[in-house]
Amino acid sequence: MDQPDPIPATVRERDASAWQGTRHHYPEEDVARAALDLPLHAWLGRFTGHVSPAALTLAWVDWSLHLLLSPDKQAELATHAASATLRWWRYCAGAALASQAAPIEPLAQDKRFADPAWQRWPFNVLSQGFLLQQQWWHRATQSVRGVSPHHADVATFVARQLLDAAAPSNFVPTNPVVLQATCERGGMNLVSGAARAAGDAWRAASGSAAPGLRPGHEVALTPGRVVMRNRLAELLRYDPVTPQVHAVPLLIVPAWIMKYYILDLSPHNSLVRYLVAQGHTVFVVSWKNPGAAERDMGLDDYRRLGIMDSLDVIGQESGSGRVNACGYCLGGTLLAIAAAAMARDHDRRLASLTLLAAQVDFTEPGELSLFIDDSEVSFLEASMWSQGYLDTRQMAGAFQLLRSNDLVWSRQLRHYLLDVPDRQTDLMSWNADATRMPYRMHSEYLRSLFLNNDLAGARYLVDGRPVALTDIQAPIFAVGTRTDHVAPWRSVYKIGVLSDTETTFLLSSGGHNAGVVAPPGDSARDYQILSRAADAPYIDPERWQREAPCIEGSWWPAWEAWLARHAGPRVEPPAPGASLGPAPGRYVLEV
Repeated sequence: MDQPDPIPATVRERDASAWQGTRHHYPEEDVARAALDLPLHAWLGRFTGHVSPAALTLAWVDWSLHLLLSPDKQAELATHAASATLRWWRYCAGAALASQAAPIEPLAQDKRFADPAWQRWPFNVLSQGFLLQQQWWHRATQSVRGVSPHHADVATFVARQLLDAAAPSNFVPTNPVVLQATCERGGMNLVSGAARAAGDAWRAASGSAAPGLRPGHEVALTPGRVVMRNRLAELLRYDPVTPQVHAVPLLIVPAWIMKYYILDLSPHNSLVRYLVAQGHTVFVVSWKNPGAAERDMGLDDYRRLGIMDSLDVIGQESGSGRVNACGYCLGGTLLAIAAAAMARDHDRRLASLTLLAAQVDFTEPGELSLFIDDSEVSFLEASMWSQGYLDTRQMAGAFQLLRSNDLVWSRQLRHYLLDVPDRQTDLMSWNADATRMPYRMHSEYLRSLFLNNDLAGARYLVDGRPVALTDIQAPIFAVGTRTDHVAPWRSVYKIGVLSDTETTFLLSSGGHNAGVVAPPGDSARDYQILSRAADAPYIDPERWQREAPCIEGSWWPAWEAWLARHAGPRVEPPAPGASLGPAPGRYVLEV
């Protein structure tokens, strides 16, 4: 039996009353007009991987027609093709007899042909032919006069996907590394790989997942308890480990697309454990994994039930009228919306605002924009309408396509052809433990933020009135990561343009996840950091990168030192209140 609910009665009443007003995303007449469109698009999505065929067709027509009407570009491509072919023939003529300088080197991140076996004939000839063809197609799909940048990027992306699928590294007869392993093991690598492929296919078809590290057992181990639970979120409070703690607590808001324990993985790389050890009282929102029953929950439900209700409970738990708030990825975007609304309404509870790899301006959203335009969003809405949510497999597929060489083809090479089992890590296990997204919320996010950029344009409505990021007066600490393909750091950097308060920007080495999970002691880490006063002139990102000092090591201590300046004096830890059970709670375990 559950223990008594510690949520204040006012919070419970606000939850119930607001829910009554948000039952329908679309007016009934709009749904009636789409009585055939929505089911048709949802059915088509099963065969297209939920990618809009209209969006791909528009991109292809835009590119191909403009290329057809560009004789200069055609001549340039023909000249380049002839030159590349001649270079390849010359290389082929000498490659079998003597060491020849390669006509083209792969990109730094392309490790497919790094093994020395690829330098032997005929595999060097195959790899060079592939790389030259890859280069030609990139030229063919870019810089065609008149093609919209989005359609050009889509054409480049599709060409890259098709080429990656046909790369010589993917096939046994044309991969010297696989041939050598097959000879040494008498073909057992292919037999074992086929069995592993069959097992993976069965799990994918049945919807079951490979066993991973379990929250509360191998990961998410920092001691704490659940102090609030509503229909969308749990609030976790972590136990103090220092005799005294900072008077101002910290609220962490993760993205609803991820389980919160990305910030509480193993004890050695847990940001939550690190902050608790520095004397911070840490609260973390743990989002429910929504299903069809939550289809009509929108962005404002996430703001109210996740952030505002948490702030109310934290005030009761800590006795503090001020809270430091930190948002990660989409959680940071949501936190920025909440902070702007609070500033507009003269709610001064936020002492500071930290945004980790979080965008508030979506004009340069990175590679995810390949999948986002009006056609694709409408098509995706049909899929979500039919089931009530965006499935985790649909999201995982999009992210895998963005890095198909690393996440699809290279993995299949290792896993199925070389018989190298996956090495289970806490980050990989967390990455496979995704959450769904409600139909209404994801539609609102894609249209209001991604397509219309309403937050940056001060058009986003909260309680029927627009909010502006310029109203935020709390100091801001923003973290970008150098190789982030989800939230590019130059896009994250724009918070300094869109706010009128003191801003500290930190650029960490690594990507969207590994750049944030950067515990002290990792000598491979480094970061740059620079602060700007509210009235200081703007510094563009390129100049910022040139002028900001580069510091070796983890960025966590630098942020913690900044956070401590806004966390007040050390006091006795607040007395524990009512509990709904131990951390990691119930919602993080939902699949």
